Amino acid sequence: MSHRNFYRRRLPHWHPEGQTFFITFRLVNSLPAQVIQALQEERERERQIICTQFSGNQQRQELYNLDKKYFGRFDAWLDRCIAESPRWLVQENVARIIVDQIHALDGERYRLIACCIMSNHIHLFIDTAGYQPPVTPPHDGPTAPYPLADTLKLLKGRTARYCNQALGRGGAFWHHESYDHVVRDEKEFERIIWYILNNPVKAGLVKNWEDWPFTYCVE
Repeated sequence: MSHRNFYRRRLPHWHPEGQTFFITFRLVNSLPAQVIQALQEERERERQIICTQFSGNQQRQELYNLDKKYFGRFDAWLDRCIAESPRWLVQENVARIIVDQIHALDGERYRLIACCIMSNHIHLFIDTAGYQPPVTPPHDGPTAPYPLADTLKLLKGRTARYCNQALGRGGAFWHHESYDHVVRDEKEFERIIWYILNNPVKAGLVKNWEDWPFTYCVE
């Protein structure tokens, strides 16, 4: 599969069967510590205000909205810090490794809806319904009860190992944390699809989303 054929033009439709996740994970040292701290402190201040002013369903909705707003700020900083960040993902051999491993788990651990490999982070949009990984002894580690966490551990572990080999380096490759967001409805489903496709445009890497070679969207 060539990178020029990585995307498809017809977009998928909303077919809810279970938990659909929008996930972002990034390279190690891709954001300055002071930026992360400032974002976390700002989020915590807003969270405390929401918990004080609202309760019940309204509080849950406000916290949900805060989570989305926090991610937007976080992702904007990732694009803003490209010049200072590791940019291993723009190397075609590294990107191909990641593409292959994402697709290797498609149909085994999830249904892949869309993804985009940016310079220093990845957006992944998956449907996990019906893809419960087997949990049998002796696999009783901390991620065993959490299929998504277990799947991300597997994906990040494989790609880190293979990409480090390709780059001739050692040590951490991905930042240990990942952002994941449960998609609630069709409107949000469509918004996330376009967010993923347009991320390279927003970051100033291309003028049209079709021109970015590391974007995929299932039909």
